[in-house]
Amino acid sequence: MFGISVKDLLINEEIRDKEVRLIGPDGEQLGIVPISEAQNLAIEKNLDLVKIAPQAVPPVCKIMDYGKYKFEQAKREKEARKNQKVIEIKEVRLSLNIDTNDFNTKVNRAIKFLEGGDKVKAALRFRGREMAHPELGTSIMQRFIEAVSAVGVVEKQPKLEGRSMVMFVSPKPAANTKGGK
Repeated sequence: MFGISVKDLLINEEIRDKEVRLIGPDGEQLGIVPISEAQNLAIEKNLDLVKIAPQAVPPVCKIMDYGKYKFEQAKREKEARKNQKVIEIKEVRLSLNIDTNDFNTKVNRAIKFLEGGDKVKAALRFRGREMAHPELGTSIMQRFIEAVSAVGVVEKQPKLEGRSMVMFVSPKPAANTKGGK
């Protein structure tokens, strides 16, 4: 089978070339033939004449069941979409004066997200005079990194953006499966 790149292919009477290189329904080469002969062969076999390589000289046409081809192509695309994993980014918000139990809850939530195959964005918001101590925010982020290091890898190091410190953690390749710790 040929890799067909064009979505909407020209079929039967839509083909306007004088002569084409013809391929039979079983993939055999039938040579260069006039378009009228190619269309007659397709009609005899109760199939469609499909232009599969319009850029070639002369253009390449194949005798095939176009409806069946479209159906199989749609089926392959659906199968490919089904096998794709959409990675979401989940956010965990921390604060500068977070309590131990609150911190542990946030860490457990992040671990659950990472085990589910999602990326985690850890954001620490500075309020008021807390902006004078970004080093405290960095230490909380380091604690967070150590706590999730079993299932996650830091993708983007903690960085101060305005009043927030943001970092991204992605799941470890082996931790991509859903399941326990």
